[in-house]
Amino acid sequence: MTEQNEIINAFIKLYGGDSSDVRVFSSPGRVNLIGEHTDYNGGFVFPAALSQSSTVAVRKTDTGCIRIAATDLPDRVVLDINKLADYKNLSWGNYQAGVAYVMQQQGYYIQSCDILYNDTVPFGAGLSSSAAIEVVMALTLAQFSYEKGVTDIPNMIELAKTAQKAENIYCGVNCGIMDQFASAMGRKNHAIFLDCKDLSFKYVPLDLNGYKIVIGNTNKKRSLAESKYNERRAQCEEALSQLKLAYPDAECLRDISADQFEDAKTLILNDICRMRAEHVIFECDRVLKSVEALDKGDLRAFGNLMTASHISLRDLYEVTGNHLDIMVEESLAIEGCIGARMTGAGFGGCTVSIVADSAIDRFISEVGRNYESRTGIVPAFYITEAGDGGREIL
Repeated sequence: MTEQNEIINAFIKLYGGDSSDVRVFSSPGRVNLIGEHTDYNGGFVFPAALSQSSTVAVRKTDTGCIRIAATDLPDRVVLDINKLADYKNLSWGNYQAGVAYVMQQQGYYIQSCDILYNDTVPFGAGLSSSAAIEVVMALTLAQFSYEKGVTDIPNMIELAKTAQKAENIYCGVNCGIMDQFASAMGRKNHAIFLDCKDLSFKYVPLDLNGYKIVIGNTNKKRSLAESKYNERRAQCEEALSQLKLAYPDAECLRDISADQFEDAKTLILNDICRMRAEHVIFECDRVLKSVEALDKGDLRAFGNLMTASHISLRDLYEVTGNHLDIMVEESLAIEGCIGARMTGAGFGGCTVSIVADSAIDRFISEVGRNYESRTGIVPAFYITEAGDGGREIL
């Protein structure tokens, strides 16, 4: 039985009725191959949508409420469409409420409906489960608003911006646009080279030629709101304000090259802020070199850049932590792994590695055993591929 049939059957069991008026929408999580903590600095990122997703079965109603449930949670949430500002403190459901609230403010018609979520993106693992939840909610409501004749056919880039805004102003996390953009705009077997300053992008084929993307979940949970994410953003803004003394036209750290940074870095008076800026500026350079390496089919150069990214995130941005560092160390110790790094905001979550097909079984066995021995935590591994972005499943 397909996931689509399973979620429809679960929806009917929960809400009643039959399948004739039940629809299914889906949006994926993402893995960022390189370009971490650059998006909110106007920088370059290189994510790919995952095959793991947030999928919803939904039915329009006339109740004036949005009822939300999930296949793997006991929570049942009821959102009054006339009181969407009131749900910021929900332990689960605030992402969905935030999207509905922002869309209502933007002039969308908010259709009352019943929704059942089925999430296969691990929560709190750095694979953007929140963005998947937000984008599929935005797509669903935008499609219903279009069918009501109130708004135009859904624009996925605009919905990504809406989902980001909801996380910023409703959930209190100053995330950049990358997660929502990748979830909305993913393409099967491609990564997205995205310029976060102007949202220009191109799809880059992921032709890995005998290698696979392997995600290692440390099972060390983390929350963006508790992970000093906002502190890092403030430190970058302070560094930029001082670099602007030399480069007044710079709108973001991305606008300053590595050579320019070396010439002017002493203007940044705080050592910590200087480290943060150095990571961002050189990470943007690594993204450009990574896309060039893949265009040339040089997987080893790409892997080396991934590993250099992790070292910078560990030493300069200080967002890795013991569990991620151990996972990367153990991954790189396996012959056949040509690059590894943390992915996501950090402070726990996941790593991403490029591993030869012939080494995958040994990689999972040995890295898993050694990581557990050193941390006491059993990790999980996902052999994944780049998937499609947000869509209605017909």
